[in-house]
Amino acid sequence: MAAPSLQSPQRLASPLLGESADPIGRRLASLTAHLLIALVALVAIGGATRVMEAGLACPDWPLCYGSLLPGPQMNLQVFLEWFHRLDAFVVGVGVLVLTAASWIWRSRLPRWLPALATATLLLVAGQGALGALTVTQLLPFGVVTAHLVTALVLVALVSGCHQGLNSASRLPLPSWWAWLTPVVATAVLAQCLMGGLMATQWAAGRCFSSGEGCGWLYGHRLLATPAALAVLLLAALAWWRLRSERPLATLAALLVVLQIALGVASLRLSLSVPAVTVAHQLTAALLVAVLSALTARSWLGRSCWAQTSLEVARG
Repeated sequence: MAAPSLQSPQRLASPLLGESADPIGRRLASLTAHLLIALVALVAIGGATRVMEAGLACPDWPLCYGSLLPGPQMNLQVFLEWFHRLDAFVVGVGVLVLTAASWIWRSRLPRWLPALATATLLLVAGQGALGALTVTQLLPFGVVTAHLVTALVLVALVSGCHQGLNSASRLPLPSWWAWLTPVVATAVLAQCLMGGLMATQWAAGRCFSSGEGCGWLYGHRLLATPAALAVLLLAALAWWRLRSERPLATLAALLVVLQIALGVASLRLSLSVPAVTVAHQLTAALLVAVLSALTARSWLGRSCWAQTSLEVARG
């Protein structure tokens, strides 16, 4: 019997993949989609808050000027910080609902979901603590960087979780793809970490104005090259061998090109246009989400590949 094609339409059900036909699974898939949008927005709003120097616009935490809605003090900076906290609260409630539902209906859901949802909830709690520290400790760069990176990790987890819940079956994918996608995603996250360290120390602005902190800027640009090439290689391999992964891989490549253009534009403009800097951070969050989705699909597809190979061998 011939080996199955990578583009075979055959779909295999597995307890590992869950049952998207179940109404609980469908509702949680919808919840994770909305959570992912809220998290990407949270990263963008956080970037706007930093660029507009609004991180301390609300001097207390978790309230703002001692109230839920600081009407008398409301201006652009206060609004950004207040809305950032509101979005974070909505995300926290959503993850709490996801975690509770994954344990209550665990017999009808993928086996991995309760543990992953619990880990995400713990990470959200840690993110809230970091958010409090950014205010009470007056924006220390290490805490601010950890706050950003934790947000990106949450984007990655929720994106992967959505992929797992979104389909009860998956086209088989080879093992090498299942190892390549997380490597590329990790490289991009490392680049985001370097970018966060550079941004929270205002290294680019200091480099332009006084020649200080240029090492962070050069390091960020140096790491950008291998990370971008890795994503482009991933897209090329998808077009060569894996038709089912082409849409997401192509989107990742387009986001990389856009990210490079935004990075160059922000430097050419000497960071004088906040919208360009915020768009740079937003694109990074979207890229992390897409690469995490590809990683989740690759690991789910790997189990289908193994099952298909086993059935072929038995046949």
